[in-house]
Amino acid sequence: MRGHLAFMLKYLLHITSHVWQSVSVLYPYYKGGEKRPCGECVGGMEEFPVRTVEGLCLGTSLAISGLFFYIYRKKRKSVDKLNEAPHINLDGKLADLLNVTPGKCLQYVVIEGAVQPVGEPLRSQYQEGSVGVVQKLMLREHKLVWNSLAHTWMDSECVLHQRVNTVPFSLVGSDQANVRVLCPLEASELKMEILHEKFHQATYGFTDIVGQYLSGEKPKGQLETEEMLKVGATLTGVGELILDTDRVLKLRPPTDGSEYFLSTADFETLRLEQEDQAVVWRVLASVFALAGAAVLLWVGCRYYRSLRVCWEQERLKREFETLGAGGSGATQQGSREQETPLENDCVICLTQLRSCVLLDCGHVCCCYSCYQALPQPICPICRQAINRVVPLYQA
Repeated sequence: MRGHLAFMLKYLLHITSHVWQSVSVLYPYYKGGEKRPCGECVGGMEEFPVRTVEGLCLGTSLAISGLFFYIYRKKRKSVDKLNEAPHINLDGKLADLLNVTPGKCLQYVVIEGAVQPVGEPLRSQYQEGSVGVVQKLMLREHKLVWNSLAHTWMDSECVLHQRVNTVPFSLVGSDQANVRVLCPLEASELKMEILHEKFHQATYGFTDIVGQYLSGEKPKGQLETEEMLKVGATLTGVGELILDTDRVLKLRPPTDGSEYFLSTADFETLRLEQEDQAVVWRVLASVFALAGAAVLLWVGCRYYRSLRVCWEQERLKREFETLGAGGSGATQQGSREQETPLENDCVICLTQLRSCVLLDCGHVCCCYSCYQALPQPICPICRQAINRVVPLYQA
């Protein structure tokens, strides 16, 4: 997780540096033969407002990407441990091997064997003659729930009742060698055989239908299932193998925090499934990271466009100031000779000369100071939108 955050920070700084390089190279200001950036416009990112939606999207994308990357790293670590785990044959020599091993323990091994109960097995409630060591009884309710956003009924499922029964069991190999399996409910990938599955359709009358539309829920029925890990099934276990004081082999969850596996599939299938899951989490983390980078790039481009607009306004202001300085003497002399306003005076302030052309309408009606003071970029004469303004040069 820490490495992912460092990578994202490095990427953000890389994008920001490229934006500033584009700003300095593509649109510089020149005055007196030297580059002169606009001091009023380039005030830093702290003066540029980041919209709430943009900040929310950026933060959410990076947070979800970090979460998915953390899950990917954890899954990748499990896959690497699986690839490095040694395969142990379950035979009579296994106890002697552990007896000479330091600590009488193998931290992470793969072992396969047939499921056999230590005592009396569990019996199926619905299928006669079926016995097992782990039994799961579950009752689920299926219903339709009204989604006000999508304006449609959507499927929903909730567990009404669940019960799991277990009995001690072992994995039996050749020479009747066996390994006691501890804490089977803590293992991952323990997929059991479905022995019973029955759907009970819901029945309701007219008042029930009215109540369903008022409450926004339509019960479809209840699904009753029974799953069982049957006696004699081949089971692949991945965990910590120890030799107890009474020379009983036991497979338990690893004490170093590694993932504990019990699967009815073979080891190669288990390994490929874990690798596929790791790839999925990596793809999801990459997608959300790219989404965050896209939001950041969008904010950078919007900031650059705002800088260009500010630079353009500053350039026009300088041109109008230059024109005003050159014609101020003639304007003051003309104002002394005439007591009535000139025909080319600004229609807004009536004191300055008309000095700009409003485009696209083409009206020449105001000075640049009054143009900047307009509450909206609309021509005072024809009320048409002003797309750009150019200085008026008078002879």
